[in-house]
Amino acid sequence: MNSLIRFFWFCSGANFSILNRTPTESNKYLGIGATVFFTGLLAALAAGYALFTVFQSIWPAIGFGLLWGLMIFNLDRFIVSSMRKKGSAWAEWKLAIPRLVLAVLLALVISKPLELKMFEREINRKLDEKRTEFITQSKMNLAKGFPEIEELEIKIDVLKREVEEAESFRDKLQEEYDAERFGEKTSSTSGIVGLGTNAKKKEQQLDAAQLSLEELRERNQIRIDTLEAQIRQFVVLRQQEFEKQQPGIEGFDGLAARMDALAKLTDESEAMAMANVFIMLLFIAIETAPIFVKLISPRGPYDELLELHEDKVKLFKSEKWTFATGESEARVDYFQGTHFYSMKLKKERTNRKNEMEAKHEIEGMS
Repeated sequence: MNSLIRFFWFCSGANFSILNRTPTESNKYLGIGATVFFTGLLAALAAGYALFTVFQSIWPAIGFGLLWGLMIFNLDRFIVSSMRKKGSAWAEWKLAIPRLVLAVLLALVISKPLELKMFEREINRKLDEKRTEFITQSKMNLAKGFPEIEELEIKIDVLKREVEEAESFRDKLQEEYDAERFGEKTSSTSGIVGLGTNAKKKEQQLDAAQLSLEELRERNQIRIDTLEAQIRQFVVLRQQEFEKQQPGIEGFDGLAARMDALAKLTDESEAMAMANVFIMLLFIAIETAPIFVKLISPRGPYDELLELHEDKVKLFKSEKWTFATGESEARVDYFQGTHFYSMKLKKERTNRKNEMEAKHEIEGMS
């Protein structure tokens, strides 16, 4: 238990020696440290899921997720530990505003991957709809890219219509022949029952139409088979092109695609938009909680001892600076004094030397 408490103290960035002297502050920094730790843990999970959607491999996602979580943990710990309780509330807020802005940005970054995970089913359904649209669009584009298929199908339809017209003509002759045999009076029949002269003519016409139909059907079927074989070749080519595009369509499952799907879902559904906002607000509250705890908590013994320790350091620095300044000034004075004395002696020696040289020159001239 003590190890866990000290771990959360470490997460809060508190000084252990000062906290041991202020037991009433233990719970406050225990809560701050736990919040910082679990925020880093959520960041690791969020980054791991986001990177898993990118790499589609668990080990790189775990590695980068842990790295991201540690970075967020370190930033939160620095933000909390660098805040100081001052006597003025405005001074505290002035120092906290940049930290709050950074905390909000971190919360937005952390919350987005977890939102994608929470709405995964709805996003997958949206992605399936998008894939269906891509498949339809791809097939339409491929159809435009192979106009030969449509041209061949038109030719087949023409050949089939020729056969149908021949069949219609044969059926018409069959009806006239039957009417002639059974004595039905029409514009093209005599109305006499039996196989008379007109009936035999009708029969000959029917046999000729039947023969012509069979020849046309056989001839056109050969041409239709040839055209259908060509169509199958083009269909195979079109399918090959579609299969080349298929991996890209099936792989439409990346981070950007999921974020786009989530944006469309929130635009379409007011309930999802509200849920999205609440999730972001929740993470903003979690991320900024340690900062607000530091801001709203009263100045306690820990803050007093910490300020005392920092003031002692400042005082010690001032003393060292004063002592070092004094030593430096003394050395300068000593150097200036000794340098002036040596210069004076040197000047006197030079003057005596010049006087001796001048005296010797005068004596030599005389």
